[in-house]
Amino acid sequence: MMTILPVKGIAPKWGSDCFIAPNATIVGEVVMGNNCSVWFNAVIRGDVNSITIGNETNIQDGAVIHATYLKAATSIGNRVSVGHNAIVHGCTLHDNILIGMGAIVMDHAVVEPYTIIAAGSVVLEGTHCEGGYIYAGTPAKKIKPITEEQRALLNRLPDNYIMYSSWFS
Repeated sequence: MMTILPVKGIAPKWGSDCFIAPNATIVGEVVMGNNCSVWFNAVIRGDVNSITIGNETNIQDGAVIHATYLKAATSIGNRVSVGHNAIVHGCTLHDNILIGMGAIVMDHAVVEPYTIIAAGSVVLEGTHCEGGYIYAGTPAKKIKPITEEQRALLNRLPDNYIMYSSWFS
């Protein structure tokens, strides 16, 4: 059963046509846009600081979105895909980004548009990831520019998740 809870009187809010899996957890000061999806076992904890999520963003299975008390809110843009078991913590993700499976993005990191954070990578606190590149490794480093195929993936993936969400209505 999904868990949607207020914290200190502030309840999560989301826009129209969002899919929230039956066992997802969303608590506290969380605001999501339209056509978002929060998948199985994902956790979005807006208990210690705010979390904002734009339109057409998908938070995939087992991902954790959190922040740091009195230090770092989390801001996720439009058309972002947060991969399975990724951790997004107290950072800023701009639009059209893929956070790969199992990747970690830490406090005060900033990821610019059209960026791929490779699976299993760790973006350290305060890192600035320039748009249009792939970052990989621990700590994550700029590897190479994204290709046109990868740019197309970043444009297509959110639409896929909107379609997958429709299967559950």
